[in-house]
Amino acid sequence: MRIISFLPSATELVFELGAEENLVGVTHECIYPEQAKQKPRIINSVFDPETMSSLQIDEKITELARTGQPIFLVHEENIKKGRPDLIIAQGTCAVCSAYTNEVNRALEILEKRPQVEVLDPHNIDDVLSSVMIIAKRIGKEAQGEKLVESLQKRINHIKTVNYQSRPKILCIEWVEPFFTSGHWVPQMVEIAGGQNLVSAIGEHSRKMTIDEVILADPDIIIMMPCGFDTKRTITECTQSLSSNPKWQNLRAVRTHNTYAVDANSYFSKPSIRTITGIEILAKIIHPEWFATLKTPDGAFTKI
Repeated sequence: MRIISFLPSATELVFELGAEENLVGVTHECIYPEQAKQKPRIINSVFDPETMSSLQIDEKITELARTGQPIFLVHEENIKKGRPDLIIAQGTCAVCSAYTNEVNRALEILEKRPQVEVLDPHNIDDVLSSVMIIAKRIGKEAQGEKLVESLQKRINHIKTVNYQSRPKILCIEWVEPFFTSGHWVPQMVEIAGGQNLVSAIGEHSRKMTIDEVILADPDIIIMMPCGFDTKRTITECTQSLSSNPKWQNLRAVRTHNTYAVDANSYFSKPSIRTITGIEILAKIIHPEWFATLKTPDGAFTKI
């Protein structure tokens, strides 16, 4: 089976299931595992977010949406050469990954119409279900079942703890302007022993004002800008928030309970690495319980 993935989390999963030889096309955002970077690219962004601030990125996306211009460019030749039997796409967010228009364009230019699997996860249960959906599609059902069992065991290790307290947690998905962390993140917080504030499980992220943050009065603030790693998050927060008096007066900021995480790896995408994200949250929220739990280097730090 020849597979084109329009979804970074699906690319990760195909590698994890041992079917990477079947991948004939991936996106510019498919950078994990490292070998994914060697696969032919079938789309790219029309701008380079690596050189822009969070405000500049937000303004650029708003402009593209207002004028009806695409966010992604389709590499038609690579799609034709790929001759896929299966295209994996997503229906969750038109900004984060290639969406309906890009997939439809791929179908238009292919001589033979492939099967299309559209994943639309909005919580951790959906993420685990996605594993089995893809595993069955590509003939790796036994591997998928083993993987889900392993992931569920890691979730249960954290979820079944009898926490004496549940701190109030506010996760912020964008720096300028503020966005709530929606979809699967609220459930990740609840599993990790916190009370999630402002957003709800399964709902889309949305703009949020500083006054909402003040009213919520979180014990802990976790900054997780979509697509940013820990280092970039710290830089962005320092540049955007250090001179904001309302931000500096927040209780979580005054008590040094503000964190940056590697959102691009463990929170922004509905991938199997969100389970690592739950473990990271557990270490932040309940360090007394999870001091010995191993998480990747650089996955989080205090700001």
